[in-house]
Amino acid sequence: MRLRHTLAATCGTLALTAVLASPAHAATGDFGYRVTDLDGQPLLVTLQDPASGQCVTLPEVADPSASSPAFAPHNDTDEYAVVFTEPDCTGDTWTLRPHGNPATDRLKLRSVVFLRG
Repeated sequence: MRLRHTLAATCGTLALTAVLASPAHAATGDFGYRVTDLDGQPLLVTLQDPASGQCVTLPEVADPSASSPAFAPHNDTDEYAVVFTEPDCTGDTWTLRPHGNPATDRLKLRSVVFLRG
């Protein structure tokens, strides 16, 4: 009887360890956007295989008082990209479908989250 409880507890612990040790899911593909560099020129930035379900504040434009927002996002990942006008996935939103066309320069963003469809 005691062996059965010990065996069950060990199996449960191993199963939980396997679940917690599994890698986090990532969107497959690239998400690109443009920012304005210090010389006022547009610069293309790319996130490769970004984490899924986690808010990503774009580091180049994280401080609204110090930078203009990023613009012209292009979602070439296999997940939906919800872009936000403010850091920390706040503000107005726009959803870009997977493997879509590049958005216009008028679409501004400071953060993004990737979601499965």
